Amino acid sequence: MATLTEILIMRGVVPMENLDSVSGAWGEDEEAVKALVARGVITEVQLASARAAKAKVPFVELLEFPVDRAAVALVPAGVSRRYQVLPIGIVGDILTLAMIDPNDVFAIDDVRAAARMQVRPVVAAPSDLKTAIDRFHRADGELTDLTNALEEENGGDPASKADSEEQVDDAPIVRFVNLVISQAIQDKASDIHIEPGEREMNVRYRIDGVLHAMQSAPKSIQNGVISRLKIMSEIDIAERRKPQDGRMSVTHAGRKIDLRVATLPTVWGEKVVMRILDNASSTMAIENLALLPRNLEAYRNSYSKPYGMILVTGPTGSGKSTTLYTTLSAVAKPEINVITVEDPVEYRMKGINQVQVNNKAGLTFASALRSILRSDPDVVLIGEIRDHETAQIAIEASLTGHLVLSTLHTNDAPSAVTRLTEMGIEPFLVGTALDCVVAQRLARRLCVRCREPYHHDAEELAALRFGWDESQLLPTLYRPVGCSNCSNTGYRGRLALHEVMLVTEEIEHHTIMRSSSAEIMQTAIAQGMITLRQDGWQKVQMGLTSVDEIMRVVV
Repeated sequence: MATLTEILIMRGVVPMENLDSVSGAWGEDEEAVKALVARGVITEVQLASARAAKAKVPFVELLEFPVDRAAVALVPAGVSRRYQVLPIGIVGDILTLAMIDPNDVFAIDDVRAAARMQVRPVVAAPSDLKTAIDRFHRADGELTDLTNALEEENGGDPASKADSEEQVDDAPIVRFVNLVISQAIQDKASDIHIEPGEREMNVRYRIDGVLHAMQSAPKSIQNGVISRLKIMSEIDIAERRKPQDGRMSVTHAGRKIDLRVATLPTVWGEKVVMRILDNASSTMAIENLALLPRNLEAYRNSYSKPYGMILVTGPTGSGKSTTLYTTLSAVAKPEINVITVEDPVEYRMKGINQVQVNNKAGLTFASALRSILRSDPDVVLIGEIRDHETAQIAIEASLTGHLVLSTLHTNDAPSAVTRLTEMGIEPFLVGTALDCVVAQRLARRLCVRCREPYHHDAEELAALRFGWDESQLLPTLYRPVGCSNCSNTGYRGRLALHEVMLVTEEIEHHTIMRSSSAEIMQTAIAQGMITLRQDGWQKVQMGLTSVDEIMRVVV
């Protein structure tokens, strides 16, 4: 077997004329190549590549490798740091492990025991590996160290210098805020809650729709942290008596990510909630929205029309904005003028014109809509239809050759029709303008690593009104178990449930006759509409989510 130095010479990395200058180090192969690195004859990357060739395993450049966070989570940070190893991927039941020495059997055995998987070693450069370990494991530990240091610095005194504006520029406060935000982005959280308490300040992340307590900090740093967030969001730091809104942008892993910030005065101080607006989701393809084939075809036919109104309905946090922006990315073309009116602008997209509502300046939804209709738009997105005036202008815009996309807060698709008429819009206008209504909810997606197949009780399943009766065979369903991959929740990520209702002639007739939403629902179902509950049931049978999760999010 060739030595490391022989491999380096064969590759032409170490010129033959340099052999004399390093010949004294050839006694021990490993020490020799380390001497070459120290003298600048070869680089760490060249050494790591040679190690990989000697052990006949792959070499990876971690700075460019797409590390799988699910793999990282399988091995505790202490094990990674002790052996200088990092799990970077999972293929079947084999864990890919980046390490410096692929022959370190103790490290491989401990990782195999921790992850309960077979291990496939690959070689990475030591500095790259250390940087990656710090990036993926440092935040929690450093947050704890920071809070302890800040508590000692301030002596636990709430009336300490944390109240002063100078404290905002203090490095530990800045690092604390940056770590809280970066950790939330790494954990794929949708919201960050900074919550003041009587004796401490709590940090919670909303992950997959559920809040998780992540970190508590001494009360003494509360004002400094909130002031820092206000400065980053361009919010008035002197105003603490009324709610305020702002926005900030951060760079994480080379991507620019926007955060929408809201402050709220409470009895223990100002609470700050930051909504993470990852622009990556605004470029999602329609095919990735988890629409069933019938719903996908109906929805695509609807937004492909040059005019008409499409409404996406559902409660706050049900993914309406993601659906609309995904639709915009599908319809936006250089030859089409797309204008949006939003409060606030959540995702910033290239190639479209986005207008931010400013009520203080008199730029309301209605006034902005009237203005943009004079700007020759082809497609108009309205953040939300809140009142009669906005609804009236939107309806008229759809009737005059524009494709109008908007949101409405209703429990199901048929209720959107009655909601518009309740806002004072003439029923015949609603029936003519409205083309499609999409109601949606977000359900947690089962972790594919630990989900468990089972057969649900037949009587209970029949009582759940999923459209299954006891004459049919019991389907194989899946339920959550919990593992290190999903933080023992049994779920990882979310998927949308949809109810797509096309406004046909019969539903238009119901609208003009002011029929109830129940009557419209019956007609839509008779014409093939899949309800939210039925959509959820089909995704349960596909193994994507659980029965309990459907019952949690669908009425």
